[in-house]
Amino acid sequence: MFSAIARIFRTPDLRRKIGFTLGIIVLYRLGAHVPAPFVNFVNVQTCVAETSGTDGLLSLVNLFSGGALLQLSIFALGVMPYITATIITQLLRVVIPHFEALHKEGQAGQAKLTQYTRYLTIALSVLQSTTLVTTARTGQLFGVNDVTECTQVLTNDVWWAQLLIIIAMTAGTGLIMWFAELTTERGVGNGMSLLIFTSIAATFPSALWGIWQARGFEFFLLVVAIGVVIICAVVFVEQSQRRVPVQYAKRMVGRRTYGGTNTYIPIKVNMAGVIPVIFASSLLYIPSLIAQFNATPDADGNVPAWVSWINNYLVSGDHPAYMALYFLLIIGFTYFYVSITFNPVEVADNMKKYGGFIPGIRAGRPTAEYLDYVITRITLPGSVYLGLVALIPLIALATVQANQNFPFGGASILIMVGVGLETVKQIDAQLQQRHYEGLLR
Repeated sequence: MFSAIARIFRTPDLRRKIGFTLGIIVLYRLGAHVPAPFVNFVNVQTCVAETSGTDGLLSLVNLFSGGALLQLSIFALGVMPYITATIITQLLRVVIPHFEALHKEGQAGQAKLTQYTRYLTIALSVLQSTTLVTTARTGQLFGVNDVTECTQVLTNDVWWAQLLIIIAMTAGTGLIMWFAELTTERGVGNGMSLLIFTSIAATFPSALWGIWQARGFEFFLLVVAIGVVIICAVVFVEQSQRRVPVQYAKRMVGRRTYGGTNTYIPIKVNMAGVIPVIFASSLLYIPSLIAQFNATPDADGNVPAWVSWINNYLVSGDHPAYMALYFLLIIGFTYFYVSITFNPVEVADNMKKYGGFIPGIRAGRPTAEYLDYVITRITLPGSVYLGLVALIPLIALATVQANQNFPFGGASILIMVGVGLETVKQIDAQLQQRHYEGLLR
């Protein structure tokens, strides 16, 4: 293992790529600590110290920004606008035929879809930065209403100052997008995934230090041990796949013979990744957001009954009703996302076009039905696994009153393990191209 790492730094091209990637990561983390214009840095730090974080969707955005959201920095939005734009673009393929046609055009079509994703990212950045500035201006960003500093995080409240903050945060998102594309082109791994990995990893030391201070060293060691077990389990499931065997018949083209090979279709247990967790968190945040805008008491000092019900059952992450609904939403969104990203009919048609077939299954419609059967069966354990991993921070919050951004669970551990495995595979492939023994054995 250590000899393979030494070979990485002895290879000039690979060393240059890793150095470039690390440089981009350093710039990204520096930008996360540069405050936006007209932001009172001292008051912001006071409010961050007074609160353990936000709930729901804002907590997820703060996690993906590496804590830059609550710092109100120029990189406050992080990679969340780009992730949202990418998900919307994928979903629009089902609704808009033009997007599906672009997807099938190959590299030229993918470049066009990428351009649409960039435009949508900037539009979402304007929307999200406007919402963030409005929330910070009213003092509701930190959820601490009894601290005067939390309602005075902006040094200037005029409209042009707010507009400048929105422009700065939107430009920061565009710069992050450029960093990611440069890393993908000149560095190692997927740039956007690595920036997400960096944002989440940046929150680990503070989260673990908070556990140590609150519960002591013994409990800290217990959490770390449980974290290692969770990581091993996540790695095992993320690497698990159902291999559907495929054979290609021999065919003659002139004097040459093509086909006659055996291969397989790898169907992962978790094909949806972390997307269902993001969907479920976003959807669960909507009721609390609606209740927040309708929580004005009447003449008798009472709030509407449905607002009280939402505040009691759908706001607190440690409530059993919230956990159950969260778990069911993740299962539903997993089936939904897999159904729109894996098309059995398209796969069966492509196999039939090139003379491929599954042993014992007729080509065409029977193959599509068989693949749909396999996908339906394998998605069930995958969705249950996603739901259980996503509930780990909520269970920790309910049992030991840990912070909702519990490091070993939820979207954070899924993304870190997935990005880590993919990056190691790419480095391993680069080593093997140069006739070295890779990192993976």
